[in-house]
Amino acid sequence: MQKSPDVSPRPQLGRRSFTRELLETLLLIVAIYTLVNLATARFVVEGHSMLPNFEGDEYLIVSRFDYIIGDPQRGDIVVFHYPQNPERDFIKRVIGLPGEAVQMKNGLVFINGTPLDEPYVLDLCTSSTCKDQEWVLGEDDYFVLGDNRNASQDSVRFGPIHRSHIVGRAWIQYWPPSRWKIINHHEYGAPPPIPTPTPTNTPVPPLSDSMGG
Repeated sequence: MQKSPDVSPRPQLGRRSFTRELLETLLLIVAIYTLVNLATARFVVEGHSMLPNFEGDEYLIVSRFDYIIGDPQRGDIVVFHYPQNPERDFIKRVIGLPGEAVQMKNGLVFINGTPLDEPYVLDLCTSSTCKDQEWVLGEDDYFVLGDNRNASQDSVRFGPIHRSHIVGRAWIQYWPPSRWKIINHHEYGAPPPIPTPTPTNTPVPPLSDSMGG
């Protein structure tokens, strides 16, 4: 006797299963969004302090992750909270690192007494703010300058910034579309050595043949 074919209905996706999948998808989206926001930040360039490399009203993505696993390096373009008003964010270039001596002299920057080669700067600073002066950085201090030295409010004015003020490293420039790019950061060679005093031989005066005053 031939068995009749199994015509039982296929199991249908229940409302409960659909709701569960929807919730899992929403949780995944929230988790990804949270992770992206923890690892990155958005920033809008204001003013002209970073000309010719950045212009006003350009939009950047800033990587927080770089400084979770490492420290800022000389030449990095960073976004940080303005020390005198943490509600404002600035963008500048890291010039001096913790423990270094930074000097401005005749518009040039010296690190531990050695002049710094800065091909990203078009004009030397000739404004009154760039008078000859020197700063010695603490163990968590960074010295930051704008690339447009004559129109920049930076460490020359408000001094070094603390590590805790740094938001992250500029990563991607995404607006306007015509200027989209992954941001390059200038790399230097070995850091200038910390100068040490050169010992000098002090001549010993010859012994006198006579005694007395």
